[in-house]
Amino acid sequence: MKIIGIEDLTTDQIHREIANGGKFVFYQYCVSAVLVTFKRTSDVYFLRAGQHSAVHGLPFTLISLVAGWWGIPWGPIYTIQSVWTNITGGRDVTPEILAQQTSSPAEPVESTPVESAVSPPLRLNPDVLRREVHTSAKRQRGSLAI
Repeated sequence: MKIIGIEDLTTDQIHREIANGGKFVFYQYCVSAVLVTFKRTSDVYFLRAGQHSAVHGLPFTLISLVAGWWGIPWGPIYTIQSVWTNITGGRDVTPEILAQQTSSPAEPVESTPVESAVSPPLRLNPDVLRREVHTSAKRQRGSLAI
């Protein structure tokens, strides 16, 4: 799973942004075709403090509004859930990302020699991240009452 928005940041810069209100989020979208409905998640986005998370989720909201309603019976249900998740700022997975960063071996993120000397690169294991994000989504989805 890809994290969008951390390409030019060091680990220290990411932690400073998080301390100032930055967060990692993903968005949901729904696509339906009569009897089949798919509910999916976007890549993870790193949003700096002050960035509007609902704006980043707008494309996924529009996909759900246009293509999500048409499945019976889950199309309308998943569409409402996806739109609600996106307009409320997406699903915040910052704790899972930070916990995964410190607890697992991972793929190194390329950095310049100067950045490497100043702070270690943020290391993310896509398999662990994917499992954490989907576990978080299932936990939160289970608490929704429709």
